[in-house]
Amino acid sequence: MAYGEENVGIGIVTDVFLARSRDEEILKKGQDGGTVTTLLWAAVEERIIDCVVETKMSDDKSPSGFLARNKEELLQCAGNSYEPGATLETLNRIPIDSNEKVAVVGLPCQVTAVRKMRTYPARNRIDMDNVKLVIGLFCGWSLSTGSFHKFLQQNCDLSEVVKFDIPHHPAHTFDVYTASGKKSFELDEIRKFINPACSYCCDMTAQFADISVGSGRTMFRGWNTVIVRTSNGAELMVRAKERGMLETQPIPDESLNHLKEAALNKMKRAIRSITELTGSKGDLGYLKITPDMLDKLRIE
Repeated sequence: MAYGEENVGIGIVTDVFLARSRDEEILKKGQDGGTVTTLLWAAVEERIIDCVVETKMSDDKSPSGFLARNKEELLQCAGNSYEPGATLETLNRIPIDSNEKVAVVGLPCQVTAVRKMRTYPARNRIDMDNVKLVIGLFCGWSLSTGSFHKFLQQNCDLSEVVKFDIPHHPAHTFDVYTASGKKSFELDEIRKFINPACSYCCDMTAQFADISVGSGRTMFRGWNTVIVRTSNGAELMVRAKERGMLETQPIPDESLNHLKEAALNKMKRAIRSITELTGSKGDLGYLKITPDMLDKLRIE
C-alpha cells in the first residue's frame, strides 16, 4: 500500500499485521507483545545496529534517554512510562567521530525530529548517516513530567511500580502495577496532566519511522500492531522472523479500520486546535496541508 486517501491518518504502509515476541523474558517485561524489544535485539544480533537510543525509567520512574547495546540493557528499557523522556539528548551526546550504527526508538514527535535532523544535519553533532533504524511508538498523548510525576509520587510508592498501562475500551483507567497488586485512576483524573503541545500533534502512528508499533488493543491483548513503512523496516522483520524471534498474524479489517479512524480523528482534532490558535485555516503553523486536503479531511 502507499500513502493514499485510505491511509491519510496512518501514513506510508508497505505491510501491517499483529506480532508478538517468542521470548518469554521479553514477553514478561514488555508492555504488550514485546515486539519493539525483540526487533531491536534482532537488529543487534544481525549487526544491523550497534546500539539503541531508548528511554529508560529510573527507580522513581522518571524517564530519560539511555544507550542500550545488548539484550539485558534493552530489557531495562521495556515498558511505557507515558511521560516523555529526553531521548534525543542521548542521541546528540554520541560523539561526532563515532562510527557506531544507531537505532532510535521514539514517540511520533521524536521520530519527526530525527527525520528532520537527517534532512538538515546540525554541525558538531552525530553523523546522521549512522542512524540506520527508526522505530516509532503509537501515541495519543503524553503526560507532563512535572505535574503528573508529582501526582504519581503523592499517590504511589514509585520504587515498587513494575508497569504502567492504559487499557483500551471498555476500561477507562490509568493502571499502576506493583508486585503486590494494581491501583487504578480514572482517566478523567489523568487528562488534566496531558502535555498542551499534544493537542497540536497530527501524528498518532509515527509516520516517519521505518517501523511503527502500538498495542493490539482489546481484541488482541498481548499482541502489537505493527506497520512496516520502509525497506529497512521490511528487512528487519524478515530477519527477526527467520530467527524465530517473532510470531505474526494478519490484522483483521475491523482492527485496521479502527486504527485508521483513530489516527484520522487525532489529525482532525489537531488541525482544529491549530486553527483556533492561529484564527485561520490559511495559517496552520508547522503543517503544510493544501486546501484540497483540508476539504478531503472534512475539517469544519
